[in-house]
This record gives sequence, structure tokens and C-alpha cells, in this order.
Amino acid sequence: MKKFGLTVLTAFLGGALALGTYKVVEHQYSSNMSLEDKQKVYFANNPLPPANLSSAGEVDLTVAAAEVTPAVVYIRTTYTNQDNSGQDQMQQLFGDMFGQRAVPQGPQMASGSGVIISPDGYIVTNNHVVEKASKVEVVTNDHRHFTAKVVGTDPNTDLALIKISADNLPIVKFGNSDAVKVGEWVLAVGNPFRLTSTVTAGIVSAKGRGIGIIGSENREQDQMTPFGRMRGQRQSGKQLNTGIESFIQTDAAINPGNSGGALVNANGELIGINSAIASQTGSYEGYGFAIPINLAKKVLGDIEKYGAVKRGYLGVSFKELDEDAANALHIDKNVGLYIDDVAANSGAAQAGLQHGDIITKVNGKTVYESSDLQEPVARLQPGDKINLTVLHDGSERNVSVTLKADAGNLASRTVMNKSAEEMYNKLGASFKPLSADQKAKYHVNSGVVVTQVRPGLLFDDTQIPVGSIITSINKQPVNNSDDISKALANSKKGTLLISGYYPDGGSFNNMFQQGDPGDDQ
Repeated sequence: MKKFGLTVLTAFLGGALALGTYKVVEHQYSSNMSLEDKQKVYFANNPLPPANLSSAGEVDLTVAAAEVTPAVVYIRTTYTNQDNSGQDQMQQLFGDMFGQRAVPQGPQMASGSGVIISPDGYIVTNNHVVEKASKVEVVTNDHRHFTAKVVGTDPNTDLALIKISADNLPIVKFGNSDAVKVGEWVLAVGNPFRLTSTVTAGIVSAKGRGIGIIGSENREQDQMTPFGRMRGQRQSGKQLNTGIESFIQTDAAINPGNSGGALVNANGELIGINSAIASQTGSYEGYGFAIPINLAKKVLGDIEKYGAVKRGYLGVSFKELDEDAANALHIDKNVGLYIDDVAANSGAAQAGLQHGDIITKVNGKTVYESSDLQEPVARLQPGDKINLTVLHDGSERNVSVTLKADAGNLASRTVMNKSAEEMYNKLGASFKPLSADQKAKYHVNSGVVVTQVRPGLLFDDTQIPVGSIITSINKQPVNNSDDISKALANSKKGTLLISGYYPDGGSFNNMFQQGDPGDDQ
């Protein structure tokens, strides 16, 4: 009997030791797994039920709602008086909620949503939800409270990864945003107006939508923002293109507080992170926008592994082509991306891309808007290659571009030229290159012809009419609009020297100072 008892005790101790060893190994193994690997392990043990169909054959969204809601959290942020920028943005979201704006007294608070994506506490949300917050608190669906740390953010995609100290949390399964179809049913889950665990339904209205809210140095101040206001249109001209936009558009009701929440399909799979709304009032008016999860996975994986995003850069600024843009550029191609500038030492420059080239395909797919280029590039690392089809001098060629770890010197040059772009607008004129016959007529080697003069601006006030020839600005020859912008950037102390010929052949050398007629200062 004693021998039997000793055997049982030995077996029990051995089992406990084996179990303890397994837990230690399991923890060490889990800590080395990527976010996607953690997802695979979790859902291997906790498979999602299939989407239900009603007796009429319609999709039943109740199962997806039940699966997702426990993993969507309420995020509360605190901003100190020393940094009111984040508070001001959030007050725009939440201060008018009940028709009354709070008077700032002491630390300010705001709120948003987040989605748990790993059982050990990693949560995805929007950068604008946690940006510059001095404290980030998380309230789970079962009313547990945690203080979160911000692991990293990526303003270029409006994503952030935060973490709480917890285990065995429910999570939302990554879906495949590439497989999402326009017209399919989706759910938006979040905390609008501080109403926690709210589920709304709608369909996917569009994919690959660019709305000009992220990273553009040229966007109008009162344009569409992640906080839901839209007045005005996107400005034309060179842009830094640092923002990466390829939103999933949905008519599921999204309101202030949904930012950072989940957009899921009928199977309860995460296909997007809700980020913005198109609205004149700041509240839902029909359309919301979510960051596709296939883009978010790359960003979040980099942040979790490196603390920052390892992004490959092409090194170009560009315009989306449509009929109006093509007419303004005097080209007959109205689909694709017109290259404004190519950064020195960038991957694009080394591949031979030039100003005036038109990107028509990316990895064999036709390009219709900026997201068709930006999202594929954003999923790649420095050193990766991307295949472009480029229209150059009327013929297409295929180019393989190796992405660099930085964008070259294009960004700094574009920022430096911001004042030049403003001065260009103050000229109040449009131009087109001088033809060979016109150059021969005026005996010049360079020049542009004035095609339009807008009332009340410099060319109108100084009586430089349509049909005039501009040969140089600030003693620099000009042959196109880019030459004009570069010459304007070299203006010293606001001095502007414009040389050329009137339509009747008479020459002029007009010098202007900032504040002359036509300057709106």
C-alpha cells in the first residue's frame, strides 16, 4: 500500500513539474511570437463559428457581434494643460456632444476605441486617439480598468499600438481586407459618444478611398479630418504624399468615439480600423472610413517588433490624373499618377523615373488613384522591389524600383518651396510652354506664354496680359510651371524680377516687392 501511495505521489509531482515546465516554455515561446502568430495560436484553440444564415437566406450578424464586442475596448485619454493640442482636437469631437462645450479647467480628457488583437494585451487604435496624451486608460468590455502604455505610433497611417498588462484576453481575428467586396455587409463596433459597446451595421461602399486627411502639407485647414469635418476640396500641386490612404468606405454608422474601433465582416473578422467620417456637422452623415487591416498588420507588426515602422520609400511626388488635371498639364492621358518631382538618390531616381512620367500600373494593376500606389508601397520594407509601368514620351516601359529607407531630399525641398507655391498663386496667372515657332519669333531660348490672368492679383494689377511671354524670373530662365516655382523660391527679401515680352513684341523687366499691388498681405 505504501508502495502504491509512493507511486501515486511520484506521478503527481512529475505531472506538476511537467505542467510547470510547459507553462514556462509556453510563456517564453509566446513572448517571441509575432502578433499574427499569436492570432493563429489563439484561433486554433478558439475557432470562430461560421456566419449564420436566416431562414430567408440573409446573413445573420448577431454571431459576429457577439464574437467581436468583448474584444473592443473603451479608451480614455488625459491631456495636461501644458499640451492642449490633443485636447483641442478631442474637444472638437466630444465638446459639442450635448450642445455645450466644456470650459478647460485642469487636465482635459477625451475618449475613443481600440481593438484587442493578442491575448497578452496588445491593442490597436488610431494615432489621433492617443497622440500627445499624458495618460491612456483602457476599460474592457467586462469593466476592468487598465493603464496602457503606448508601444508606438504611425502618423502616416493614423495607427497606434498600445498594451495593457493582462493575459487570456478575448481578441478579434485578422481578416483579409484585399478580399473585401463592395456591397458586402459589415459591422462597426466601438464607443460613440461614450456609449460603450455599440454595434452598427452597413455595407462596404467603396475601397481604396483617398480623402486627403493624412500627412499632406497642402491640405486646407478646415478640410475633412479624422474628427469628421469637411469643407473645401483637396488642393492641387505638389504634395509630400507622406500620408498613406486606402480607406474602406462604409455606410455603417460611425460617430465621434468610434475612432480606433473595429470594422468586421459577417464572419466577425477584423477588416479595418475605423478612423474618419465625412460630415459637415462632426457626426454621422452617411459615410465612414476605415484603415484596411492588411495595411495595418504590417504597420503594427513593425511597431511591435522594432518600436517604429520600417517603411520603404519610392521617392516621388505626384498628382492624380483626371480630365481637368490632364487639360491643365496639356497631356492627353487622364488616368494614372503624374510625377511632379523625383527625389535625388531615391529608388525612383535610380530606376530612371523623371518629372512628367505617368505611373499607369503597379504590379500589373491599373492605377486610378493615389491609393493604388501608396498601399502596395506601404506594405513593403526598405530593400523590397515594386514593379511599375511608366508612360514616358508616349511609350510605356516596365520598371523595377528598389525602395529606400528614406524618401531622399524631396520632402525638405518641397517644404522649402511652400512659400514659393504661395507666391506662385499670388501671380494670378496660368502658363504653358513656349512653342519652337514662338521662340524663333521672339529670338529666345526659353519662355512660357501666359494663358490666363485672374482678376485682382499681381499679373492683373501690373497689366501683364494674356499672350505675354515670360522668359525669366529672378534672372532664371523658365520653360514650365516647375521652373517658375524654383525661380520664385530664390526670391531674396521678397524681390521679384519678371522679364519677357508683351503680345505686341515690346519687352519688359518688371521688379516687384512683397506688398506691391497683387500681394494679399
